[in-house]
Amino acid sequence: MKNYTIENPLGIKPIKKLLISFAWPAITANIINALYSIVDQIFIGQGVGYLGNAATNIAFPITTICLALGLMIGIGAAANFNLELGRGNPEKAKAVVGTSVTSLFIIGVILTILIHIFLEPLMYAFGSTDEILPYAKTFAGISSLGIPFLLLSISTNPMVRSDNSPKYSMYAIVLGAVLNIILNPIFIFGFGWGIAGSAWATVISQFISAAILLFYFPKFKSVKFHKEDFIPKFSLLKISIALGMTSFVFQGSNMIAQIVTNNLLNIHGTNSVY
Repeated sequence: MKNYTIENPLGIKPIKKLLISFAWPAITANIINALYSIVDQIFIGQGVGYLGNAATNIAFPITTICLALGLMIGIGAAANFNLELGRGNPEKAKAVVGTSVTSLFIIGVILTILIHIFLEPLMYAFGSTDEILPYAKTFAGISSLGIPFLLLSISTNPMVRSDNSPKYSMYAIVLGAVLNIILNPIFIFGFGWGIAGSAWATVISQFISAAILLFYFPKFKSVKFHKEDFIPKFSLLKISIALGMTSFVFQGSNMIAQIVTNNLLNIHGTNSVY
């Protein structure tokens, strides 16, 4: 059996150099990824108005719960992947990644279906008013179609980084964000789609980011994947969830704060003279 601890640069390079080489692509990707919501708000504000801006805020908890799930399983799987490689278990390492990818896609499809079934009550629960509701339902309904790709993009990003390819993971996120910036004005102003245009721009960008990251899997440096590696194994998924639970708690808290804030703004905004 090959000694993966020796062959993998993560096991032999100085820690300081590794931290720098992994940190700057991750920081860059996160900063540029933040442009998703900023760009949406700018173009929606100009093309739709304040009701459109409010609708994106109402729908945003859906994105946050996707972040919570994607980071929990993605970061957990990436950590477990490296742990198994370090232990000299490449077959188990492959199964860890494959289980996480397949499980998250299934979770994404289930979430999309549930959101479409309960779309209106969800929007009210997230703090929507009757005036905002049509915009919120349009934006959330369309953007939820991209949830499987969003979950794959969020989760596979740390997995690709864990294979000593931080720049590749950065490029995937950056290209998606840049595409979102380009498509937003085209769909909102050029095609006259309004808030639906922004939602479709987001879905397409998420799909492209996920596709770029998935195209990396045949090029993995540490292991070579086979079809059977992507059959979900609940025992491995549990370990990934445990390792990534901190990220879920953090993002889950953000989601609760967003929902509470939206509802408070709803109550006090209704009572305001403005």
